Amino acid sequence: MRGMRLLLIRHGQTPSNVQGVLDTAAPGPGLTVLGEQQAAAIPAALADRDVDAIAVSPLVRTSFTAAPLATARGLTPVIVDGLREVEAGDLEMESHHDAHQRYLGTVFAWARGDVSLRMPGGPDGVEFLGRYDEAVAQIASRGWETVVAFSHGAAIRSWASARVAGVDVDEVERTSLQNTGLVEIEGDPSRGWELVTLSWAPVGGLQLASRVAEDPTGEAIDR
Repeated sequence: MRGMRLLLIRHGQTPSNVQGVLDTAAPGPGLTVLGEQQAAAIPAALADRDVDAIAVSPLVRTSFTAAPLATARGLTPVIVDGLREVEAGDLEMESHHDAHQRYLGTVFAWARGDVSLRMPGGPDGVEFLGRYDEAVAQIASRGWETVVAFSHGAAIRSWASARVAGVDVDEVERTSLQNTGLVEIEGDPSRGWELVTLSWAPVGGLQLASRVAEDPTGEAIDR
């Protein structure tokens, strides 16, 4: 399949990731020192790639993560509302393991087709997948060939598992997506999307991996 290349990159590490807090509301936290290092490594990691545009969610951590690449390429990031994280609803700011597993269990249920399931006090799968579909379609409509989109752990994992051919939902569910991990896809909204590559580790290298035990929207889920 040929079409647009879309590189979905999770934002850099935040204080809430370190604290194990489900922090999904706007504007959200900034980056830790490690998160800034992860962001700073992205331009070199993508140095051999053409990049026509950069998209970010309205949550500030994606803009901070995108900033080094935007500066290096002379591009102004485009804010796309639908790229934001899956709202945690009643689980917002919860830090215990059971809350993390309920949150992730819900988004992976959507990925498997149970879109009527609702996040406690939050969206159901129809609402989330619909707004992320619209965000990706909005990016694709601009005619760019290669776009780097900075988004969020649970949102990327759930949407890619539901919509991208070649993504194994079981693997995505049981594997942690590190901050600045990458899901690269190719295609378009009408013909669909195929997986090009999936990198669980930071794009800048394993030396930038987090040592956080429970990173709410990026961690593996127990089964």
